[in-house]
Amino acid sequence: MDDRFPDFMSSRLVAEPRANDNAAPESVSELAGRLKRMVEGEFGRVRLRGEISGYKRASSGHVYLALKDDAALIDGVMWRGSAGRLAFTPQDGVEVIATGKLTTYPGRSRYQIVIDHLELAGEGALMALLEKLKAKLAGEGLFDAGKKRPLPFMPRTIGIVTSPTGAVIRDILHRLADRCPTHVLVWPVKVQGEGAAAEIAAAVRGFASLPERPAPGEPKPYPGEGRGPVTDQSEGAADVTQLDPGLRRGTVGQAGTIYRPDLLIVARGGGSIEDLWCFNEEVVVRAVAASPIPVISAVGHETDTTLCDHAADLRAPTPTAAAELAVPVRADLAHTLATLSLRTQRCVRRYHDRGREQLAALVRVMPRRDALLGPQRQRLDDAAGRLSLALERRVATARRNLDRHGHALRPAMLTQRLAQARARFDGTARMLEQVNPDNLLQKGYVRVVAKANGKTVATAADARAAGALQLHFRDGVLDAKVERAGGRAYVEPTQPTLL
Repeated sequence: MDDRFPDFMSSRLVAEPRANDNAAPESVSELAGRLKRMVEGEFGRVRLRGEISGYKRASSGHVYLALKDDAALIDGVMWRGSAGRLAFTPQDGVEVIATGKLTTYPGRSRYQIVIDHLELAGEGALMALLEKLKAKLAGEGLFDAGKKRPLPFMPRTIGIVTSPTGAVIRDILHRLADRCPTHVLVWPVKVQGEGAAAEIAAAVRGFASLPERPAPGEPKPYPGEGRGPVTDQSEGAADVTQLDPGLRRGTVGQAGTIYRPDLLIVARGGGSIEDLWCFNEEVVVRAVAASPIPVISAVGHETDTTLCDHAADLRAPTPTAAAELAVPVRADLAHTLATLSLRTQRCVRRYHDRGREQLAALVRVMPRRDALLGPQRQRLDDAAGRLSLALERRVATARRNLDRHGHALRPAMLTQRLAQARARFDGTARMLEQVNPDNLLQKGYVRVVAKANGKTVATAADARAAGALQLHFRDGVLDAKVERAGGRAYVEPTQPTLL
């Protein structure tokens, strides 16, 4: 044991300063700082090869992981700025090479590496990462064949996600112009390097967020006004609209309406697996699989395959082939329409000619008009002759009947019957005159009549019920009112009016 720390000092309860002892006790923080400076000064920057374990990305954006081999393990941290520049998404079990600075973490008495750059340890590790990600996404059903959608036969608008410069966009536009000119929306993105995967995924989601085209008959604003879309007709296709990468859903429909395309093409030229790696990123694959718009993946050459190809609805071997798959050949359509039109005309003409032949055949076998109407004419003539004879016989019969009964219509008989009828009438009139109640008025009687209905009043009860009376005298009529019991005079009811 060090002579400065004798055994008997361990038995003391309270530490006391000792003569000739200038070794003051250190704090834990001071010792940790000394170790930190020693490690950083001794090792500086290092490159480590190992397998990722315990990968985790915090909500702050920092990445925490561990690098291990078969005998040792070291913790690692990657700050948000460096993590944002990663060209791939790290996963557990992937062998990588990390470049950074060795340091310590005093809070847990650990040494760790602050990683500035992380890359895969060779193409084998890259392929292992690719297969692992492919198996994961396939297990989630992102590559199921049953989810593939058919492409529209003739899309009105095609959205293209690619670099705005280079041969790819020119080849696609020229091929579309040759086959069938179509309105094209180009969303410019980086197709390689830092941030490319995020831009590609954002472009696919951006196309999906555009408003759908209104139904036929609704007003359709003309696209291309204000901030966002910039029309460019210099490259191949007849109508090309390049979108502003900063375009957001909120500005669509305000500065100028851009409608959702009917088909998407995600395209890039050929390259190495590292160059095409952004199309293997999980964020791109999920965006393509979730797109409500059918997607054609045209990444690389025919021998290049990415996870984006598996997630898309259709894979094209090249960008030019994608343009050929997107639209039909307009000349072929015109030829097909002309052929169908000619066949239709021939069919109509043949039907017309056949109908004419059938009509002519029917005319030949139909009987003549005289043959059809001859019997009817003969029956008409016979009926006309019988009618004339019948009328003559009827007139003759009526004349004989008149002659037979004419002697009974003598004037003396009519005069006798008229005199008898007049005598009966005079007798009835005399009888009515005798029973007329108004004859008694000449003798001083009065006839009492109810004013309301004109009926004769015969009793006092009927008079009280009637109230208003009319007294018929020999020389005129007087109105009278019946006083009710109690001395109250009768008040004549008034007829209500509607005015």
